[in-house]
Amino acid sequence: MAVKLVLVDLGLPDGNGIEFISYIREEKQHCEIPIMVVSAWNSAEVILKALSAGATGYVLKERDDFELIFAIRSLLRGGVIIDPFIANQILKNVHAEDVVKPEAQSCQLETNLSARELEILNLVAAGNSSREISEQLNISKFTVDCHIKNIYHKLSVNSRTKAINVAKTIGLIS
Repeated sequence: MAVKLVLVDLGLPDGNGIEFISYIREEKQHCEIPIMVVSAWNSAEVILKALSAGATGYVLKERDDFELIFAIRSLLRGGVIIDPFIANQILKNVHAEDVVKPEAQSCQLETNLSARELEILNLVAAGNSSREISEQLNISKFTVDCHIKNIYHKLSVNSRTKAINVAKTIGLIS
């Protein structure tokens, strides 16, 4: 049976949830599996560490069953879920950083994206979902998601919007 989703708590009794997320992402056959953190930790630093390690969703334990089911369904459809309370905290911390980062790294970033990643980034910028991109390029949605994660890593971002903004800033896309 194939794994469709991984739910992780950060305070594991036998280890660290962030290290577990990193371990899953290092395994090539698991790079496309959505990982949702369900945790009581709500500090921006911990949340950003989990997202940087490869989590595709972060929900606080205090949410009701309906919200958790919605989050799981969204992740399984290729979405990214961040609890609204957490998203607000992240936005407060990220806005100032985003203005400086793209220009400082522009020379290095231009050469890092493969032709396929650049093609996918252009399709993302055009507003296509992972599923739509997979249909246009005749590849699996999971392959598209892996390329998108690689783009995030290479551009030092954690969302489609940020990837598009960085790419426009450094002239990768218009």
